Amino acid sequence: MDHDHAHLVEFDEESLETKTVPSHFENESRENHVTHGERHDLARHTQHRNEYFKALGQVIRNYPEVLLFGPTTAKSELLNILSGDHQFSRIRVQVAQADKMTENQMCEFVQHHFSKD
Repeated sequence: MDHDHAHLVEFDEESLETKTVPSHFENESRENHVTHGERHDLARHTQHRNEYFKALGQVIRNYPEVLLFGPTTAKSELLNILSGDHQFSRIRVQVAQADKMTENQMCEFVQHHFSKD
């Protein structure tokens, strides 16, 4: 995951499925900065980030165990939000640093991580 999008990898013993959740911030940010300035851009960025993390939280609440990984600080920011919300207290959330990966590499990374447990 990063600040632009998150790839969701869900797997069980029989199948593996991936989905993408976009943040929708990047394109709007460039347009708004030109017309509204830096202060407005920062407020919109914060609003979009919160909406993005809220959408990810809606997905995460359906799982007993989650691994957040990626090349940016987005995973730690999301972990901080989840840690402050009692709805996620029963979910085991782990964080791992990872470089940018292809979809196949992400699937292998997730399978390897959860096969160690």
